[in-house]
Amino acid sequence: MAEVYYVGVDVGSAGVRAALVTRAGLVVSTAEETISIWEPQSDHYVQSSTEIWEKCCTVVKRVTQSVEKSRVRGIGFDATCSLVVLDQSFQPVPVCQDGDKQRNVVMWMDHRAEEQAARITNTGHGVLSRVGGVMSPEMQPPKLLWLKENLRESCWNKAAHFFDLPDFLSWKATGSLTRSLCTLVCKWTYCPPDGWDAGFWTNIGLEELLENNFSKIGSATCSPGSPLGDGLTQDAAAELNLEPGTAVGASLIDAHAGGLGVIGADVKGFQLPCEDQPLTSRMAMICGTSTCHMAISKQPLFVPGVWGPCLSAMVPGMWLNEGGQSATGRLIDHMVKGHAAYTQLQQQAQQRSNIFSYLNNHLSSMATSNSVDLLGSSLHVWPDFHGNRSPLADPTLKGMVIGLPLSQTLDDLALLYLATIQSLALGTLQILEAMKEAGHDIRTLFLCGGLSKNALFVQINANATGLPVVLPDQTEAVLIGAAVLGACASQDYSTVQEAMERMAKVGKVVQPDFKLQSKSHDCC
Repeated sequence: MAEVYYVGVDVGSAGVRAALVTRAGLVVSTAEETISIWEPQSDHYVQSSTEIWEKCCTVVKRVTQSVEKSRVRGIGFDATCSLVVLDQSFQPVPVCQDGDKQRNVVMWMDHRAEEQAARITNTGHGVLSRVGGVMSPEMQPPKLLWLKENLRESCWNKAAHFFDLPDFLSWKATGSLTRSLCTLVCKWTYCPPDGWDAGFWTNIGLEELLENNFSKIGSATCSPGSPLGDGLTQDAAAELNLEPGTAVGASLIDAHAGGLGVIGADVKGFQLPCEDQPLTSRMAMICGTSTCHMAISKQPLFVPGVWGPCLSAMVPGMWLNEGGQSATGRLIDHMVKGHAAYTQLQQQAQQRSNIFSYLNNHLSSMATSNSVDLLGSSLHVWPDFHGNRSPLADPTLKGMVIGLPLSQTLDDLALLYLATIQSLALGTLQILEAMKEAGHDIRTLFLCGGLSKNALFVQINANATGLPVVLPDQTEAVLIGAAVLGACASQDYSTVQEAMERMAKVGKVVQPDFKLQSKSHDCC
């Protein structure tokens, strides 16, 4: 039987990636393109939906160029939960004061709407119970309110369609305006089976969105992986160099695609505490620029400071809670590159490895007979440099470092790097404890994303939480998750759960250093 393929497309903060994936979940080829990020003023981050779609077409054409197009059975998209604004003719509408129409995407990490988010939180409306009680400036309602209050003439009055970026991509591919439950439930306050709460939008001053059955923000919805429209339109197929009618699955937010790409893997034979347990005993951590913590449950669980519960937002029929840290990979970069010894680090690393591998090795040589973890005992970082998403849900928090010396050596840089990783791992422990208190029983962590390739980051997360960490067999787990959507839309698999189990695989298990934990208890 001839091999069949699925394409997964992932739009991250700074780049677009695609993978050609087999029915068994093996990545045949990948391609990547960078995308522009503009920062017109502090805490404003914007992009171009036109550029993003063009780059999607480029990478898809590249990964499929060596196979017969008839063997590509489906395609799935994931993307950051950024806000795309289009007019009545589906043309870009500017989201900046400068009026540049191509800059029509308010990025997920854009915090311009902090004041609007605080006002929405202060309403105490019932929908807030599903976002941890606090409206984040990274969600769409405060961003929409900011556009109305600050760009009424140039943007708000001209806008006819507000998309989450994942839904924009599936619309470009199929012409279908049906939105994914993943985006609407997680970032827009939609709640199945009841749908939109008209009172909420009226209460916060966005009553215009009620018009035509909420057509500007989505009146039709479906679960992730559901087939959209009639598949690829003629135009989209030509741009992607695929066959018209190729199945397209309803999209996911990028972190949720990472969850699909790891959390459902068959763990038999690895002696993990989640073996023979339901998926609810697992938590997926998607670790990149930021980190998202995905836990699912059979019944809705309300966790203070954690988003959700969201029905069918990742796995159809299951409730999702999503914790997160707004700056992780970005924070590590900030701490390392801002240090006086960074130039020296670059010179040293150039001769041997990348800077993070070099720092990991350098810390090992500093530790001698002790554990690397114990090197950080006198230096402490509070990591909320971009606010706290979970479980404190306070976007106004700032970071701090305690224990800095006057010296600025390479050793000092390595210790600051270590303390930053430790602080992020302890933040994950805090999120886990909040979820456990609300009723979750999480026994194993499943990591993916750029930081999951950093061995020290992985080990410290295992040590801090006391839980084993599973790394995927395929390093591009987010792309596997996107491909799962295409596989489901093609109906080659009957459910997302079946596709996950067949296409996601365990690569490596990292156990916590229990000797280190016993040492820390001895010290107490």
